[in-house]
Amino acid sequence: MSVSYPNQYRNYCLFDENRIQERKNLGIIKSSLENPQSKDEVVEDLYILNRMLDEGEKGIEELYPVLSRYNDTKSPDIQTFLAGIYRKTKIPDAFGPLISMLIKNSINPPQNAGFDPNEEIGGAILEYLA
Repeated sequence: MSVSYPNQYRNYCLFDENRIQERKNLGIIKSSLENPQSKDEVVEDLYILNRMLDEGEKGIEELYPVLSRYNDTKSPDIQTFLAGIYRKTKIPDAFGPLISMLIKNSINPPQNAGFDPNEEIGGAILEYLA
């Protein structure tokens, strides 16, 4: 597994596209998120879920019990992808955790983050309110 995080030259992650295609399965992702080997694996799984949502995959909202394990993360990368999933699924139980993430990040802003998670979190909150 190889995730290349944003840097001063690009504002997005790079993933191994072959690995992404092999892992596009809700069962594989659920199992992986339940017992991740690394932060990179979690970020990759969340990226795959985001792509699957964009492609019209159904049933992703049923993974909320597994996704909610990451609601208290301090990782701006995980927060960003998680907020993107919540924005697209509008899982009612995810609204409170999004507010909590935004407040915690306002009190203790993420340092040296490739992403600004508050932008995605705020966008997700606005989507819920729309």
